[in-house]
Amino acid sequence: MTKIFLVRHGETVDNVNQIMQGQTQGELTANGILQAKKLAQELAHTTVDAFVASDLQRSIDTCTIIARPHAATVVTTPLLRERDWGDFTGRYIPDLRGLDFPPNVESLDALKTRARKFLDYIASTFPGQTVVAVGHGIINKAIQAVHYGKTMPEIARMANGEIRELEVE
Repeated sequence: MTKIFLVRHGETVDNVNQIMQGQTQGELTANGILQAKKLAQELAHTTVDAFVASDLQRSIDTCTIIARPHAATVVTTPLLRERDWGDFTGRYIPDLRGLDFPPNVESLDALKTRARKFLDYIASTFPGQTVVAVGHGIINKAIQAVHYGKTMPEIARMANGEIRELEVE
């Protein structure tokens, strides 16, 4: 059984400004750095075999801080990237309410397929190990939905710097 500590990256400048980040790199705020440091303290005495992050900078930075007490390196994967919001990327979120999604937004089916590939990747690459995986709000929701066999709305939103535990075979 592989244990995953699934983490949402720390707060970013765009989170604060309500900008749709999607697959942009993002920059942690001072609060986001503190959130990551808090997680690092929480997990400092937990045996962790691997640290995996989305290949977007906000997740890499969060995971690097969490991995520091373990003197561990961070492996990155595009499987953990946030949902691609297409033409909505970079826009002010309140302005998007009620609008139809542009055709270049990643579909929920594609997102859930990527989530399944991520879970398979972790189970096959780190069998029987404990992994910290730092992703993003929507992909983490998709990972949990796939893992638990639920719909996306049935999974509670993760706050920045929140951690949830999953076990995969």
